[in-house]
Amino acid sequence: MPIRIAVLDDYQEVAREMAPWEQLEPEAEITFFHDHLLVDGVVRDLLAGHQVVVAMRERTPFTAKRLASLKDLELLVTTGMGNASIDMAAARELGITVCGTASLPTPTAELAWGLIIGLQRNLHHEDLRIRQGGWQRTIGPELAGRTLGILGLGNLGRRMARIAQAFEMRVIAWSENLTAEAAAEAGAQAVERDELFERSDVLTIHTRLSDRTRGLVGKRELALMKPTAILVNTSRGPIVDEDALIAALRGGVIAGAALDVYAKEPLPRDHPLRETPRTLLTPHLGYVTTGTYEVMYRDAVDDIAAWMRGEPVRVLN
Repeated sequence: MPIRIAVLDDYQEVAREMAPWEQLEPEAEITFFHDHLLVDGVVRDLLAGHQVVVAMRERTPFTAKRLASLKDLELLVTTGMGNASIDMAAARELGITVCGTASLPTPTAELAWGLIIGLQRNLHHEDLRIRQGGWQRTIGPELAGRTLGILGLGNLGRRMARIAQAFEMRVIAWSENLTAEAAAEAGAQAVERDELFERSDVLTIHTRLSDRTRGLVGKRELALMKPTAILVNTSRGPIVDEDALIAALRGGVIAGAALDVYAKEPLPRDHPLRETPRTLLTPHLGYVTTGTYEVMYRDAVDDIAAWMRGEPVRVLN
């Protein structure tokens, strides 16, 4: 009997063409799922009999309960080398091997700058207006001479800092263990956390989600920001208190927010953010590029082939 492989959350229906899946055949039978699987029972029933599952980032969570219900699962491949929605300890206890893949560092930073420019210059509003027969109506600030605040000066944060210099922006940054020397090497000035919120004209988030960073940006932090400042989040939704952000946007506490990530994804149809003013919303596109998909799915095929040989690679648990 061939090994059964399920490739999940292939929203754009491109996974098949992005990697040499045929290398796994005929020893493997591969099924691509294009719709998001949400309910535990549905996931269990659809994945019954599959020994291998390929998860696209954190689109489908694998809790201890869900993993325990997948009696045939032996290998879980996640795209990327980290996945906060997989209970790694539970997978290990159940004997499920979890492997990761490489990814590209550039796409999320590129999208973040697209969101910054789009929100500051009101591109979404003006695009709609011109399609409806109108002409220019809004006015937005230039970036040159303004201050970019980076919350989390890791690999992505440093890339944001380098690009900001091309826009002739001042760059300040805060991370829990950031030193003045490390910030300077990245082209930024290290500041205290409150100062980051107070001084930033554009505040962009590039830190990992953890117990420490969950709700890191809340009502207090938003109140420190300038009424002309904007917030950009391409990291993880729960880093920002969504209720506090919605209240701040509706009350004019800050000028706007550009969001690519949310506490619950896909964003529910009745979520208040869909009706909140001063926002530019995208559906978690940060990593969604052809190059990233090619790298991730290629490595997923490599992970499965290595596991089938009894020599798993990029093991996370």
